[in-house]
Amino acid sequence: MQGAGAAEGRSRGSPSTMDKADESAKKARLDLPDAHSVKQELVAHDAAAGAGAIVAVPEHSPRAELAVKIDMCVLHCPLCALPFKPPVFQCKGGHLACGGCAAQQPSGQCGACADGCGFFDPCPALDAVVSSTRVECPNAGCQRYVTYHEADEHRGACAHAPCRCTEHGCAFVGAAPDLAGHLSAAHSVPVRAIRYGKVSRLQVPVSTPRQLLVGDDDGRVFVLTVGALGAAATAVSVVCARGSAATRPRFTCKMWVNLTTSAAANGGKADTVLVEMQMRSSTSPGAMVAAGEPTFLAVPPAYLVPGADGGDGAAGMEVPLSVRIDKIAPWSD
Repeated sequence: MQGAGAAEGRSRGSPSTMDKADESAKKARLDLPDAHSVKQELVAHDAAAGAGAIVAVPEHSPRAELAVKIDMCVLHCPLCALPFKPPVFQCKGGHLACGGCAAQQPSGQCGACADGCGFFDPCPALDAVVSSTRVECPNAGCQRYVTYHEADEHRGACAHAPCRCTEHGCAFVGAAPDLAGHLSAAHSVPVRAIRYGKVSRLQVPVSTPRQLLVGDDDGRVFVLTVGALGAAATAVSVVCARGSAATRPRFTCKMWVNLTTSAAANGGKADTVLVEMQMRSSTSPGAMVAAGEPTFLAVPPAYLVPGADGGDGAAGMEVPLSVRIDKIAPWSD
């Protein structure tokens, strides 16, 4: 009887042993590195019938990521050398091709297969690899990880893309705040702090082709350019020093100049030239003359005033410019 009881005890198993085994099994299922829904099988006991029924309980496992090194050729089409992006195709011989190259193959057959039976079919497994492979943006301050086949596009559009100095013969390249410091120190470009949503009144010499406007709450850099427009007028424009490709404007700008000499004749109301624009962004701010920008303020000669330094002739004149820059909300880098 003692042997039978022991055997029965062994067949049932001790509660602590069964609990540990059950917990271990659950943990193994919960630790699956799969972002998709998985099913856990739990035994639900019917109190009335005394029987057990197996039910499926959906469980979302946390996403697990690994930092790995991978040969770049795995992520590039061997035919065109461009990065793979879904859909990726594979023939029976194991040769790969991107969607564009696979479509160009005669009858959809792989040219590398000697028997001529290597038809290209979609490869969902590699699609998953290509879609989930992400790389860190190399631009300082960005801290974003982007899908590998979108990395080049992101670098061109990144708000932290390096900016280059456009002064003749200068090879400086750096982040926008560093560019501002460089232009001020190395090229004596004037710097003026501005407040978003507030009007800044500037005396801009027509002989000074560039001025820097710096946001006082975020250090954002704007380059104000001045240049001749035809034989007499002066063009004024402004750009934001940041990546420009495929990015929407982050700021609006309103600039105007009043013709103060007309105020008395018009009952105290001065004539005004004004422009409102969505501000363009550029990693080469100041490379384009003001009149070459898509939008600029055209200032007739009568609106200019003599400079504070008392210079003679047109070179000594200044633009009495009012400028207001506003952030477009919501916005983020």
